Amino acid sequence: MVRVARRRATLATGAVLLAGGDLGIKTWAAQALTDGHSIDIGLLQLRLAYNPGVAFSLGATLPAWIVFTATALITAALAVYAWRAARTGSLIMRLGLAAVPAGAVANLIDRGVDGAVTDYLHTGWFPTFNLADVFITGGGALLVLASLRTTSPSPDRSESGAS
Repeated sequence: MVRVARRRATLATGAVLLAGGDLGIKTWAAQALTDGHSIDIGLLQLRLAYNPGVAFSLGATLPAWIVFTATALITAALAVYAWRAARTGSLIMRLGLAAVPAGAVANLIDRGVDGAVTDYLHTGWFPTFNLADVFITGGGALLVLASLRTTSPSPDRSESGAS
């Protein structure tokens, strides 16, 4: 019981820290990257963009309340799943369970402010995105990796016909 509570507290703390980091950078970007100003940081540029849709601007033409409601429901479902799944699983799985909801919550909070998500990471060959998107994608990859690493129970020798 204590172990489950500790895992959940760690998951929640990690998610809050990740979401807070992204929201802090979004606030900075909205103030520092105005008037087309960008900052070159090697492979990436920091460049301000606003996305009223979801990933790859899907749903950008829908009314903002529909996009917000849909993302709020998905975010709530992700948070409930992460809370329940935190009881078990590997470290890789728990990292993914913290990262995905953290990114979803950060983007949801940002969208709630003005109906669009603040993006600031630009590659030149991929749509502009933000750290919350990295958390969602990276966390999803960690969850896939954790599911691939899960070993299925080996068949019992007596069931396979071996004597």
